[in-house]
Amino acid sequence: MLTRVSQLLLVILLVAPGSVGAQNPFIGKWKVNLSRSKPTDEMKIEVVGANRYALTFGPGAVDTIVANGTDQAALQETTLSMAVTGPNHWKIVRKKAGRTMILANWTLSPDGKTLTDEFNFFPPAGDAIHLHYVYERTAGGSGILDTWVAASDGASSVNELEIQPYKGDGLSFDNRTAQITRNIKFDGSDYPDIGPSVVPGSTSSGRRVNELSLEITDKINGKITDTREIELSPDLSILTITVQPLDKTKPNTRLVFDRETP
Repeated sequence: MLTRVSQLLLVILLVAPGSVGAQNPFIGKWKVNLSRSKPTDEMKIEVVGANRYALTFGPGAVDTIVANGTDQAALQETTLSMAVTGPNHWKIVRKKAGRTMILANWTLSPDGKTLTDEFNFFPPAGDAIHLHYVYERTAGGSGILDTWVAASDGASSVNELEIQPYKGDGLSFDNRTAQITRNIKFDGSDYPDIGPSVVPGSTSSGRRVNELSLEITDKINGKITDTREIELSPDLSILTITVQPLDKTKPNTRLVFDRETP
């Protein structure tokens, strides 16, 4: 679920101090336009013992948990709980330092073909985020056990991304809602991602495609997980990010941002 939140927004480009507005139109604050975006998500649920499950929310992001409703040690110094709250209903809660970060309510359809997730993210500051996901099976499992893929159909609050200069000709991409920062120089080198939601070993590298577009490559422990195509509209008011997983059978995520401030 941390990875899911981290899939909500991320971005990148080039910058030079002193002439930000004229030479670097990507600099500033951007607000995601969810009515024009298509955030997607994939998760895998496997049984690994008596009432014990492995939950995979993204590359390198696997939690193993007993479904008894108690807080248990999980990724990135968080705790995770999973409880069966009724027939075909599960409640998932992730906390950090005792504070609830994520609350998800899963419902399996009567025919077992879809899994609905009422997903809530509570950032340290600002409004809570609500996403409604409807997952479809992809691996032919039964019950809750399977690999599920979904697209969100809306959200209840605004998400922002801030892009600032980084070490001369680089950029810093600060997603405070997802608690992830990417500091990149466009020299092809891998730079470590930072923040409490980052999977250990995560890095990003970038290249300039042209004046209005970039390509970012994300890795975990040196292995590519996805690429991000980042495009700025000719009038410099809209930023579009398309995330392409390494596995081409998985869906792309498309995020559209409106400029909030230069």
